[in-house]
Amino acid sequence: MSVVADILESWRRPSVVMRRHLMRGRSEPFAFTFLIVFLVVCLIAQWPEAARTTTMNPDIPLPPQLLGRAMALLATIPLWYAFAALGGIVLRTLGRQGVWYEARIALFWALVTVSPMILLTGLVAGMIGPGPQLTSVGLLTFGLFGLFWALNLREAGRRHEV
Repeated sequence: MSVVADILESWRRPSVVMRRHLMRGRSEPFAFTFLIVFLVVCLIAQWPEAARTTTMNPDIPLPPQLLGRAMALLATIPLWYAFAALGGIVLRTLGRQGVWYEARIALFWALVTVSPMILLTGLVAGMIGPGPQLTSVGLLTFGLFGLFWALNLREAGRRHEV
């Protein structure tokens, strides 16, 4: 299935989509692709806010802002792997074995699943700016991410039950 179709299905049946991704077999490039898709969506989501900054202050051109934001997003890659390792540690403390890859898929797919909310957050940041609306959308996005990550980790842990 396409990524967009999987995202839509994940909002209704996250365990089914997660199980399908885990059944593909181990492929580190496949897992990394999810992370890259998320980072590209994050960059696109930051575009409205960068454009707002340029509109309000023409001395700050748009291209350098986007380049700086892109470089900052790339710098987060090791942090996402560290968060995935935390998910793996949680699964191992629950008695699961061989879960490091599954923990990466669980985290990276949760990030991709909330990408529509990331885009909405970017639009609110660009159109409305800082305020209670942006805070509310950000908290909702973070909460949904936590929910999807927990559901994906639960499914990743089930995969190794005998």
